[in-house]
Amino acid sequence: MKKQRLALLALLASTLLSGCAIETAPAPQGRSGDQLNFSGRIWTVKGGTEQFGPGPNYFSKDLRSAYLDDRGYLHLNIRKFNDNRWYCSEVISNDVVGYGRYVWVVESDMVNIPDNTVLGLFTWDNNTLVNEANSEVDIEFSRWGVAGDPKTLHMSVQPVWFGPFKAERTQGYQMPAAAATTHTTHEFIWTDSLISWKSWLGDKSSDPPFATWEFDLNNPARVKEEGGITSRPIIIPAPGPTTNARINLWLVTNQATGPSTANDYEIVIRSFLYEPF
Repeated sequence: MKKQRLALLALLASTLLSGCAIETAPAPQGRSGDQLNFSGRIWTVKGGTEQFGPGPNYFSKDLRSAYLDDRGYLHLNIRKFNDNRWYCSEVISNDVVGYGRYVWVVESDMVNIPDNTVLGLFTWDNNTLVNEANSEVDIEFSRWGVAGDPKTLHMSVQPVWFGPFKAERTQGYQMPAAAATTHTTHEFIWTDSLISWKSWLGDKSSDPPFATWEFDLNNPARVKEEGGITSRPIIIPAPGPTTNARINLWLVTNQATGPSTANDYEIVIRSFLYEPF
């Protein structure tokens, strides 16, 4: 009994000493420090002590925020930590990417995503704001804070929201009910004259996709306005010398109170494929 009391006191002391420290877990598969090996590529896990875009949100490098399971699937989480803040997650490919084919297979149910939560599958370049509006092509899953909005799949090429809303640069879709119980596959092909998107139930196949969209040079050029900087007019952005593929899970509203379900939230990505053109 005495040994049990001592063990309990040690556990309580450890808890008190941890205070608001971010929790960590035993190293999951695929992680080596801030690096993660997913789908044959090395990715860097984003995080820090300050808020970052998108959102802005806090992003965590904690081992339970971004990791691989024993199947090699990527898990990303939004979780409340001991400091009572909600932390989102993002991984950034170490490889430079550009024009080509991008394919993500999503294991999770994106039909019933929480109202204020976003899963982003996209390209981005920290250094091309002025010349290429950050070289961003998107597949996103969200209701954008609108409770019950049935359109949870969005295909976009930025700029869309930066400055006045540019409706012609984004398209939303209601996903089939069956997407709640099976994986889905999502692709975009990025060239200098055309971007095309397709989404399938299950694996990519010869069956018709449930959502398709194309964006070409017949659209008007638009500028991106962010942080007091305005880009040059863009129709289809070009990749830059430091463009990456990214996957993130974040909160578009109510960052202080977490997902609209008031619970931690996790998504699972089966795989990612990039084929350069």
